[in-house]
Amino acid sequence: MIQKTKGNLKVTSKIVTSGKRKTAIARAVLTEGSGKVSLNKKNYKNLQMFDRLKIDEPLKIAERLLGEDKIKFNAEITIRGGGEKSQVEAARLALARAIIQFTKSKELKEVYSKYDRNLLVADVRQKEANKPGDSKARAKRQTSYR
Repeated sequence: MIQKTKGNLKVTSKIVTSGKRKTAIARAVLTEGSGKVSLNKKNYKNLQMFDRLKIDEPLKIAERLLGEDKIKFNAEITIRGGGEKSQVEAARLALARAIIQFTKSKELKEVYSKYDRNLLVADVRQKEANKPGDSKARAKRQTSYR
């Protein structure tokens, strides 16, 4: 991202990261700014309480560790696929990864991993596939022998 300022070129940093959970895929784009965080072009503060708190966690931890002046950025997160909770988990992962790249702090990375490893590492578990000739993954149909 390049911005012009009276003849000189000023390059602003733009960081793009991704996060996954089940079939939800989130892409976070961080740019220098005032601190706005949006999920699919909507303010994250309009989410349900627990979902909002999940997104808040990486922000609050970074703010406490580094101070408010170090984390001045705007985050634009776009999410596709999955359900509501999976989308929030994927967005949280993408945001935490982006904050680490933006701040370049190894200490923050350690604090994230001690607090919750899923802030940095994707949870790769998927729904088990249905077995052939059956409608479920595990439970079998009852058979009658009499």
